[in-house]
Amino acid sequence: MIESDAPLSTRLPSVCVAPAEFADWAALLALLRESFAYMEARIDPPSSLQKMGVAELRAKARDESLIIARNDAGLVGCAFAEVKADCVYVGKLAVAERARGCGIARKIMRVAESLAGENGRQFLELRTRVELIENHRAFAALGFEKVAETAHPGYLRPTSITMRKRLAVRAA
Repeated sequence: MIESDAPLSTRLPSVCVAPAEFADWAALLALLRESFAYMEARIDPPSSLQKMGVAELRAKARDESLIIARNDAGLVGCAFAEVKADCVYVGKLAVAERARGCGIARKIMRVAESLAGENGRQFLELRTRVELIENHRAFAALGFEKVAETAHPGYLRPTSITMRKRLAVRAA
């Protein structure tokens, strides 16, 4: 049996699309809020997460695939993946602070890549705020490249950058 205070690297998480019976919405919301808290004083406008509760997460999961990373300690990562016309858009990517640096984001992205492949899409896409330079570097390390800058409604300056990753085309 694995001790709960064992290093996370010895308690590797399983990563998958959440099953239909997923019910740990409060823990998911807590994970997202904890993971996004560091950016509150840094980004403008505020994250849309501030307007989300359990009901909004449930609704989002009805329209998109919820990817979860879980170990014996519970949820340690998540993302939502939405199949769009030419890509799979990955949003609300979060990894628990205690679990960072263990490859969880990479594993979550692999599941998103599988969803893209299953749906005939050649790209993963995401957005990150212009202020979050460390996120730009982390996503670049995962194979993403900046393709655009956008501004939230009411802003004249760029507030987000769009990044894309081209996926290997599988032979039929």
